[in-house]
Amino acid sequence: MNSKYKVLKYSSNNFKDVEDLVSIEEPLEISLKYKEKENWVEQTLSITMRTPGNDEDLVRGFLFNEQIVKSLNDIDSIESYGDKVGQYKIQNKILATLNNSENVNISKIKRDFLTNSSCGVCGKSSLDALEIIKTTKTNASEPKISKDVIIQSPDILREGQSEFSKTGGIHASGLFNSDGKLIALREDVGRHNALDKLIGCALEKNQFDPKDQFITCSGRLNFELVQKVLMTDIGIMIGVGAPTSLAIDLANKFDITLIGFVKRDSFNIYTNNKKVKVE
Repeated sequence: MNSKYKVLKYSSNNFKDVEDLVSIEEPLEISLKYKEKENWVEQTLSITMRTPGNDEDLVRGFLFNEQIVKSLNDIDSIESYGDKVGQYKIQNKILATLNNSENVNISKIKRDFLTNSSCGVCGKSSLDALEIIKTTKTNASEPKISKDVIIQSPDILREGQSEFSKTGGIHASGLFNSDGKLIALREDVGRHNALDKLIGCALEKNQFDPKDQFITCSGRLNFELVQKVLMTDIGIMIGVGAPTSLAIDLANKFDITLIGFVKRDSFNIYTNNKKVKVE
């Protein structure tokens, strides 16, 4: 979603009034409803700034990536509710109802999940929330992708974006097969939300095939983005920007091939180069 704004633009030694398309950013309050003993409990999990649209995918991906649910089968329903508010008349509350309380980590739910779109990790209550619950590594040698596929994936991602060409102010995450074909794409003003939306969408459509797929993101790669991809068992992650030290450490620990600074004629492989075809 985007909106028109009047701006004063300076170009070629002149100022002029123009209209500019700007990506919409609105808060989304994510709540969870589950049964604790005999009583139904409703808990606010997160307030995140996002681009409205594909909110159900965002919630599916968020619940799975945080491992609040082990499977989408544990989710009975996801529905927006409340008044349509603000300038754009949007429902900014969403409720996920779980149908299998035995699989719910109550102590995890009662943690403070407050996040924001610019940095998912720093909004959490403490670093203790960054527990790694994944016990298995990704495939150390599959899939294998070529240098051309790596270099082309950010361009394919950008070409597939509906909003970036209009506003220039939105992130994207894309799921590709090893031949470089784009399988699914989601956009959001927040890098973490774009990835949550992508994972939620791919889970819902049963599109994941870790032996033949990788994920490309439009920005830099930090710890939490790598952690989200790790939950899917996808073993190759590509970003157009730089990775952080924690992202590299996490990728290295779980045999993820982490590739950054992708440009038209270069890129850096930070971990596990076995999955890149060196020709």
